[in-house]
Amino acid sequence: MTEPFEMVVGLEVHAQLKTETKLFCACPNDGFGAPPNSRVCPVCTGQPGALPVLNRKAVELAFKAALALNGKLAHKSIFARKNYFYPDLPKAYQISQYDEPFCLGGEVLLRLKDGKTKTVQLARIHMEEDAGKLLHAVGSQTLNHSLVDFNRGGVPLIEIVSQPEIFSSEEAYAYLTSLKEILQYAQVSSCDMEKGEMRCDANISLRPKGREKFGTRAEIKNLNSFKNVKDALEYEFLRQSDILSSGGKIIQETRLWNGKETVSMRSKEEAHDYRYFPDPDLVPIDLSPEWIKKLKSEIPELPQARRERFVSEYHLSPYEAEVLTASQAVSDYFIQVLKLPGAQNNAGVLAKLIMNIPDFSPIPEKQMASLTHLCAQKTITLNQAKELYPEIRESKKDPKVLVEEKGLAQVLDEKILRDWVKEALAANPQAISDVKGGKKQAAGALVGAVMKLSKGKANPALVNKLIFEGIDKA
Repeated sequence: MTEPFEMVVGLEVHAQLKTETKLFCACPNDGFGAPPNSRVCPVCTGQPGALPVLNRKAVELAFKAALALNGKLAHKSIFARKNYFYPDLPKAYQISQYDEPFCLGGEVLLRLKDGKTKTVQLARIHMEEDAGKLLHAVGSQTLNHSLVDFNRGGVPLIEIVSQPEIFSSEEAYAYLTSLKEILQYAQVSSCDMEKGEMRCDANISLRPKGREKFGTRAEIKNLNSFKNVKDALEYEFLRQSDILSSGGKIIQETRLWNGKETVSMRSKEEAHDYRYFPDPDLVPIDLSPEWIKKLKSEIPELPQARRERFVSEYHLSPYEAEVLTASQAVSDYFIQVLKLPGAQNNAGVLAKLIMNIPDFSPIPEKQMASLTHLCAQKTITLNQAKELYPEIRESKKDPKVLVEEKGLAQVLDEKILRDWVKEALAANPQAISDVKGGKKQAAGALVGAVMKLSKGKANPALVNKLIFEGIDKA
């Protein structure tokens, strides 16, 4: 019987830093969608005599990312030249970091589907410039030659390398989700994968379950979405399992994901193949404790801390906190609305409102506070608020005014409600018998009858209470 295997995965994530200019020159860092080769200069195209100048803002953002990920900043770090030839690399080397990166260690907390958490340790984080982009097609037309666009060349990146502590495609997906959230909350990268601002390579090997020794790994490239990472790892697990189960050996290589399968791209390089050496044109980065202290103070509240605060301070459920903090913009909006009269002390109602409105798009905070107040006071139901929301957004009217204009306010007067309940009970004797006989769900027909009499304005919770009181007396 073949031994069951487990996958061992390490992820290398490249995140583009949110700077105005590139890493070593003054070219704009906005090349996505721009005309080809319109964001270039002698520095980023490797012209003779052009010298790089380090972007201070890029260093600040890189260090903030490391601090947000609990990494250990090196007192001194240097840039190195990674030498290889490829048409999208005009200098024939990439400026990166090798044996003295600016950050070692770090961690990412994973939130798994079963409610459990897991911490994956990081090996390192380093800075480097991006390469250009080769184009093999224009629109739907495949070319018989390749074109090169250097707009992306020199764009500032951080590469975040995990330890091989990820053991399933689900864990890989959770890792990337958490990492993206942290980088976005720390405001160091937009992580827009459609624009290439977050890219991932996956190293995967297999070993018999219970063994410590790693197997031979393959690196999978071209993973431009979290789903692709998950699908590629699952495919590669089956491919390697079949080879090992039949007595074959895994070759250390780089493979490409084409959306359906991984295909061999080239044999896997080792570090010595790149002939790294310190870049003579760039001085070492030397840390100032005062500067690091300033950067720490500028890092906003991170997603995990915010989730915990939403539970402890606002008494939300862990699920509600999870949903709200999935977007920094939405959770920031939630916090701001809660500061306004009407929404104060109604965090639970506001959370349910935001979560129940399809494709939620914020309205002005005062309007949202007013809508929250109407729901908290049971003037309208959450369902009514959801139906009213598009009109509030379009009309820009105060929700209270719209509710009055449409006559949507719920009836809370128990005297009026009791009259409707009495009429509904008199008209539905069978429902009363069914409820008394133990079929409590039969009360639904009575609630429906009251809602019909009230034209939907009766408060359902009060109606339900009064119906059972009436049945007890019948």
